[in-house]
Amino acid sequence: MSDETRPGPERGRAAAALDEAFCTSRPLLAAYLPAGYPTPAASLDLLHQLASQADILEVGWPYSDPLMDGPVIQQAAAQALAAGFTIRHLLRTVRSLAGHAHVLVMGYYQPLHRYGLRRAAESLAEAGAAGVILPDLNIDEAAAWLTEAKRAGLHTVFVVAPTAADNRLRRIGAAGGGMLYAPATTGVTGSTAALHTGLRPFVHRLRTLTPLPVGVGIGVTRPEQAAEIGQFANAAIVGSALIRAVRSAPGGRGITAALSLADELRHALLSRVPAAD
Repeated sequence: MSDETRPGPERGRAAAALDEAFCTSRPLLAAYLPAGYPTPAASLDLLHQLASQADILEVGWPYSDPLMDGPVIQQAAAQALAAGFTIRHLLRTVRSLAGHAHVLVMGYYQPLHRYGLRRAAESLAEAGAAGVILPDLNIDEAAAWLTEAKRAGLHTVFVVAPTAADNRLRRIGAAGGGMLYAPATTGVTGSTAALHTGLRPFVHRLRTLTPLPVGVGIGVTRPEQAAEIGQFANAAIVGSALIRAVRSAPGGRGITAALSLADELRHALLSRVPAAD
């Protein structure tokens, strides 16, 4: 790494802390919620409460065209945007949470590019984010962002496909940081189907190709799925199921339902109940 892209002494601290968290022997729970959902005030309160259950908070950057998200997250993002979401709110949210959990910002490349790659990387790093998950970022087109992310001391988490060739997965692992994001099911987020039958072999395959931890998300909705994932992955990532819980009852009862689900998922993940082959 050149001096130009080497993070300063204060930068990279959150990323290093996330790396250290993954060195523990237990799998981690990552909880996703769009910034500003269901309202700006309620979002911050819920995320702070989720920090007592989740090791990692994935804070969504709401976007009007989230092609890789299913209807649950699409509707939540639209609600956050309608409620007046701004990037200033996103940064304030990250800053508020950074001392309570490891924070990853999950978004799409287009709004990040519009904001400015260097400006986005520096702003997110200064707010205390450990990294950014960009599910639509192609490794072949990632050089400009990776330069700015490394300069700022941010991890870039790539979503990896089981259909990718080994050499491509090695390349993604070498360029990325924090973890690799492996889909638990096929298709967009929000699936309630069973975990993909090839998930465990895919995670084992990733372990032979890169030293990065592997988090499993997209379709993780039930405690028994978290328990299964805890057998072979480093983290279980849950988003749509938490949003469904928030929507299941008005006001504080929905938030209570989401927190109860997070508690069940955490305990199931730590139990590591053996899954049937």
